[in-house]
Amino acid sequence: MLATVNENSNDYEEPDLFGPAGHRMNPPERDMSLQVPNYTKKRPSSLCSDDGVLDDYEYEGSLHSQQGSFYLPNTGVLASTMKEDTSQLSAVIKMGWLDKNPPQGAIYYQRRWVKLDADYLRYFDTDKDVYSKGIISTAFITNVTTVGELKFEVVTNNRTFIFRAESEAERNEWVTVLQDCTSGRQRHTVMNPGSPLAPDYQGYLELKGLRSKLYTVVASDKVFLYKNIDDYRIGLGITSIEMNVGNIKDSDRRSFDLTTPYRIFSFIAESEQMREQWVNAMRDAIGEALSNSEVAERIWAESSNSLCADCEAPKPEWAAINLCVVVCKQCAGEHRGLGPSISKVRSLKMDKKVWTEELIQLFLVIGNERANSFWAANVPPSEALSPSSCSEERRRFISNKYRQGKYRRYHALYGNQRELNHALCINVQCSDVLETLSLIFCGADVNCSTGLESQLSPLSLATAHSQPLQAELLNHNLNTELPRLEEVDAMDPEPYPLPPSVSHNGFLFKTASMARPVTERKAKEEFSRRWCTLNDGVFSYYESDKNSNPNGALKASEIVCLASDNEDRHGYNNTFEIYTESERLYLFGTDDSEVKSQWVKSIAKAFIPVSAEPLLRLNFERIGKLMCKDGLNLQRSKVGWFALEGSVLHVYLEGSQVEEIHLRKLNELSIQQDNEVMVLVGKGRTLYIEGKRKLDFSCWCAAIQAAAGSGGDRLHEQQLTETDIPVIVDSCINYITQCGMVSEGIYRKSGVNSRVAALCERFRHDARSLCLREGEHQVDDVSNTLKRFFRELKEGVFTTQDSPSWLSTATIQDESTKISQYKKFLNKLPHVNKATLQTLIKHLYCVQHFSDENQMNNHNLAIVFGPTLFQTDGKDYAAGRAIEDLIEHYKLIFEVDEQQLNKQIEVIEVIHKMRNLKNLQPPSERGGDFICTVYLEEKASGERHVKIPGSMTALELTLEILDQRNIPIKDKDYWSCWEICCKEEMERPLHYQERVLPIVHSIGTESHLLIKKHAAMEAITLYLSSKPDASKHGMIKFREERSILGLGLTSFHERYFILNYNSLRMYKDVRSNRPEREWPVKNLKVYLGIKKKLRPPTCWGLTVLYESMKQEKPERQQWYLCCETQSEMREWYATFLSIQYDGNVWPQDGLQHKRVSRELPDTRHGNVSLIPLRGSENEMRNSVAAFSQDQLAVGSSASSDVP
Repeated sequence: MLATVNENSNDYEEPDLFGPAGHRMNPPERDMSLQVPNYTKKRPSSLCSDDGVLDDYEYEGSLHSQQGSFYLPNTGVLASTMKEDTSQLSAVIKMGWLDKNPPQGAIYYQRRWVKLDADYLRYFDTDKDVYSKGIISTAFITNVTTVGELKFEVVTNNRTFIFRAESEAERNEWVTVLQDCTSGRQRHTVMNPGSPLAPDYQGYLELKGLRSKLYTVVASDKVFLYKNIDDYRIGLGITSIEMNVGNIKDSDRRSFDLTTPYRIFSFIAESEQMREQWVNAMRDAIGEALSNSEVAERIWAESSNSLCADCEAPKPEWAAINLCVVVCKQCAGEHRGLGPSISKVRSLKMDKKVWTEELIQLFLVIGNERANSFWAANVPPSEALSPSSCSEERRRFISNKYRQGKYRRYHALYGNQRELNHALCINVQCSDVLETLSLIFCGADVNCSTGLESQLSPLSLATAHSQPLQAELLNHNLNTELPRLEEVDAMDPEPYPLPPSVSHNGFLFKTASMARPVTERKAKEEFSRRWCTLNDGVFSYYESDKNSNPNGALKASEIVCLASDNEDRHGYNNTFEIYTESERLYLFGTDDSEVKSQWVKSIAKAFIPVSAEPLLRLNFERIGKLMCKDGLNLQRSKVGWFALEGSVLHVYLEGSQVEEIHLRKLNELSIQQDNEVMVLVGKGRTLYIEGKRKLDFSCWCAAIQAAAGSGGDRLHEQQLTETDIPVIVDSCINYITQCGMVSEGIYRKSGVNSRVAALCERFRHDARSLCLREGEHQVDDVSNTLKRFFRELKEGVFTTQDSPSWLSTATIQDESTKISQYKKFLNKLPHVNKATLQTLIKHLYCVQHFSDENQMNNHNLAIVFGPTLFQTDGKDYAAGRAIEDLIEHYKLIFEVDEQQLNKQIEVIEVIHKMRNLKNLQPPSERGGDFICTVYLEEKASGERHVKIPGSMTALELTLEILDQRNIPIKDKDYWSCWEICCKEEMERPLHYQERVLPIVHSIGTESHLLIKKHAAMEAITLYLSSKPDASKHGMIKFREERSILGLGLTSFHERYFILNYNSLRMYKDVRSNRPEREWPVKNLKVYLGIKKKLRPPTCWGLTVLYESMKQEKPERQQWYLCCETQSEMREWYATFLSIQYDGNVWPQDGLQHKRVSRELPDTRHGNVSLIPLRGSENEMRNSVAAFSQDQLAVGSSASSDVP
């Protein structure tokens, strides 16, 4: 008969967190190679307790085995760095096999490996397991008694556990040991803050693969897992994790991994903020686990060493080993700022190797009190530090004390170098180390000559006289920079004067920090209320105004950019962003615009140097520092301070005045993605802004591009030329002057509405980047674009206020009075309006000069432009009359130099004659265009010969082929242009913005272009929309292309890969600290497919080409990645695509909209000089023959072809 379980005991078996035993990594024999996560095989299971089924769940693989977790490279310290005294603290008193009572309702016992130490009774599935099935705190055990044959009970206040031994002797031994272990101990009925397990952090965490959450406790150097908070309170847990072998890695927004050599625990926190707090708590536990208090306890044995030598904070854990002072953590940070040549800072707990017996004895002999009798002999009470002193006060005091030696007790021989050196050589032969310290830091040369042949230096002299403490002190000061008051001004100068001290505080709302730009709207629920302070150049944020320890802090010197967001961009109306040197973005918000303005001004004042202070007086949207070069000196980059205000970029460079760059007047604005350089070309000036940091540079680029574009529908808000003419007006007039001055009905004939709309949209997006070209753009489309611009212009060119005055002037009968009034109102116009009107009327004056050919005289032009410029319905005669007057009296009203006007008309006539001569010759094609063979859906179908200009994109080529075949585009049709490589058995969909001509030049005769649907694009876009950031990591099978020497991996081997915004890194396994290879993502070209002769283990493979961009050392590599499933391969490919094109993987408005708005291609192919560049020899020969017989045959057949 089995013993009956007490129904009130609620005894239970803890959840099986780790899967079947066969999937475990047993330390003595575990295979250190890692497998790719397998997501295809699922099996149902249950978490069972003695009360029955706790939770039915389904998990994929084993949660912490090789097949069910995310694996990250372990950069932490593993088992070799375990604390030396761990075995003593957790010494096993007894262990062995026992049968444990079954879950409630079961009829069998469960065989368990049981261990007892001073704190816990633990039971495991096997004797090789590291992590237990359950733990019972010995502090909660109230009784241990024998019950029946071979059994004994372990009783707590709430539960009773029954165990059965293999023999009576074994049972009795267990009972005796347990009674000895628990007798005389203070009993606990519930866990309380004063217990040995007082937590540093606690709460619920979800373990990936389980539906239920576990109550998790971080206490000292361990992490404990409990079923719930009630079990924690009564001392009954699942397992504990020693953090001396742990490592923490962030996974995604709410997830993080606790990696050990035996298991990987993948946790999910309730929010991003909670995730940060959990990660910090566990990292503190790792630090605690790896620390060693033995040295600290010995150092503190000298009573004066138990207080900081600088601020008297208790229990200081750091020391400046060359200065012989023990200091606290806050002061140690300022000591580090002095540099190792002045202060060599070491930890008492973590730098154990440094602490030799001689160094420990040196600190015990000198001690902080005696050391300060030298270093702090003359400290004014007003300058003394306290434990509560701020960082600025500490920095000033510590610099004065050790860098300048301001408070030291001067030696009697100070200033006499020869006598100081002689005294040092004498003193190192005795045991007075404090005198040696005084001599060294008052100027004695540690490396001086002793005058003895056998002991050339004071160090060898101390060693020869058996003075190990003297030798230790000398050894740590061989290269120390001595304090000198007179050299304070000669210290390394700061590149800019430090800003004045700024103080500000108040409540703000904060999101979790990010490593990518904020692209999506943040709801109010994603912000957390924080008390924020700005003091002494440090911006800190706290859980509340009652907390003394900040959740985080940013030094002003770490801030590189500050951006003020537009209202209503996020849930909180007023938000601002802080960017740091470490490439992190911090988003803060408030509902009060005045509060935001005060914070932005205060933070900017804290990190902007005094020399760039004029920038602070601006109403800036973004301010910060960037590396740049100007046209005068391209050899050396320098720091520039920038502020963006509207469409003006204010720039301060060292040694110069603040300059203004009017972004809408730039001649060129381009971004070189490969070199991460933004080029701004203005009048007489070129500025190169460099992307030293990816995050803030990308945001600066986006902000500058947006500011340089059209800012609205008013005339002065457009992109302007140097003469303050809108670029769209200048471009259209120049094009018509070149190509359309004699076009019949110019400005009266209508263009194609869809093409006109497309041109207007492109000009509105970025007028500077659009170059109107003959052949690509039609004259009537351009003329109608210009008219539409003026008609849709807000307030018009004459302004809403003055338009009636212009119209009333047109009705005046006296010509001289009328002209005088026109001049008066012309001078009242804003500068941009006046310049634009003069340019337009001058153009119309030139157009009417050719009215014999274009049929557009003054009257006809006025009929067209009167309603357009005055934005009327066309029924008002005065509008047309006013424009006719302006054209007719152009010279008088605008006071034009008639000689200059006549010269311009002569130039136009010359252009007209040249065009007439050109039209008499056979048509020739633009340079740079090529004919290429393109296939539709499959190569067996009909080939298409298409003209490829240098500017044609993959999207334009795709739409042209579909237009030729009259194929309609339906919703969610992902037609794409593909590069097909038959020899390598791989293919690649070209990005829709990718230029086709370079691909045509690069592919070989065994490759071709194919237009077909991208079946996976919808799944790719859905996957990317669900990811918070573009990154991925995991195990993949990897193989290299065989090199000439036969080197490299010539078969598939598993490797761990991390793909992020900058690079693709390959590690040997998940625990590797350093990558075997690293490639910049921008230089990678990824193909779908792997050639079969390589015998890939699965059919889901990627072929990756790497080509370096370096001119001096070009490099090309080809290698292969093999995934377990199609979805995994798709995810990797999607992540590559998203990173390379900054998340823009497909047109947001789809192909249908692009098809409507795109410009129709010119199907004329020109003369025989244009032949296909790709295809087989027969294809090329046939194509040449066809073009020789009929130059337009291909174009006409293509246009008439019906699928």
